[in-house]
Amino acid sequence: MKEPLRQQLEYGLQQMGLHFSVPMQQKLVHYIQLIARWNKTFNLTAIRDVEEMVSKHLLDSLVVQPFVEGSLILDVGSGAGLPGIPFAITSPDKHFVLIDSNGKKTRFLTQAKIELKLDNVEVIHQRVEDYQPIVDGHRIYFDVITARAYATTDDILSSTAHLQTADTCILVMQGKQDKQIDSNQYKLIDSHALDVYGLDAERHLLEIKRHSA
Repeated sequence: MKEPLRQQLEYGLQQMGLHFSVPMQQKLVHYIQLIARWNKTFNLTAIRDVEEMVSKHLLDSLVVQPFVEGSLILDVGSGAGLPGIPFAITSPDKHFVLIDSNGKKTRFLTQAKIELKLDNVEVIHQRVEDYQPIVDGHRIYFDVITARAYATTDDILSSTAHLQTADTCILVMQGKQDKQIDSNQYKLIDSHALDVYGLDAERHLLEIKRHSA
C-alpha cells in the first residue's frame, strides 16, 4: 500500500509545484500510516481513510511550506502533528517545536518523532500560554509560529504573544478566509488563497506580524 500512496503524494506535489525527495515522500507516507494506526485507539483525526489523508493532511500542510522561513518554528495546537511533522520531514535543517495540551496527542507525536527519526522535532505537552522556553539562561523566541485549525486568529496571537518578537511571522491556516484582526498590536502582512490538489474546499493563509515598537 505504501508505494501507491507515495505515487499519489508525488503526483499531488507535482500539480502544486512542490518537489521533495523520494525518501522524504516515503517518510511522509509512513507518518500518515502511523496516524491511521493510532486512530484505531486514539481519536487523532476525523479522517479515517489513509488515501484521503494524502490530500487532506499532507498536501494541505505542505502547500504552506514555502512560506516557512527562519530556523526555529513553533506549531501551536499541533494535534496529530499538522502541519509541524510534514514541515519537519521536508525541512530537516530547521528545528520544530510541536506543542499541544492533549496528552494522547503528544504521546502520539513523541512516538512519531521516534519512529520517523526526526531529530529536529521537540514535543511539548503544555498549554501554549504557560510555555516559557529558556535555553542556557536565555529566553527563546520563534522565527515562525504556525497554527492550523487551532483557534481564532486573535486567540492565536494573544496566546503566543510572549513567544514573539517584531520579526516573528505568524502563519494562520484557514478554511474560509477571515482577515479580521482585532488587536492593534498586529498587522496583516499578506494573505494567500491556496490551491490544494485533491481538496475541494477553500484554503487560505494569513501572514501576520507584530507592529514594531
